Amino acid sequence: QVQLVESGGGLVQAGGSLRLSCAASGSIFRINTMSWYRQAPEEQRELVARITTAGRTNYADSVKGRFTISRGNAKKAVYLQMNSLKPEDTAVYYCNADISPFGSGYDNYWGQGTQVTVSA
Repeated sequence: QVQLVESGGGLVQAGGSLRLSCAASGSIFRINTMSWYRQAPEEQRELVARITTAGRTNYADSVKGRFTISRGNAKKAVYLQMNSLKPEDTAVYYCNADISPFGSGYDNYWGQGTQVTVSA
């Protein structure tokens, strides 16, 4: 069974930094694209950043220049370095990945989410 487990959330003052981590475990043949999404109260879930196996990245306009997504050497982990945090970054952050458990097609998986709170 495939699992994505996030860590690294917490409470930080505006202007501060946090680093989120997401580790994939279980029956994994290959992982394709990995992403971070976030959802603020009463808002829709939105894409924050995405990274392919080739290392290509794209970011939401609201985080460009402040957040950096990266993958671990074994490609089974993804990180989100968040700098210059703003109160509007407050949300539950979710890890997402396209994973092939057995080598015959990809399924999409979500982590359980980690809370990030930025105080003014």
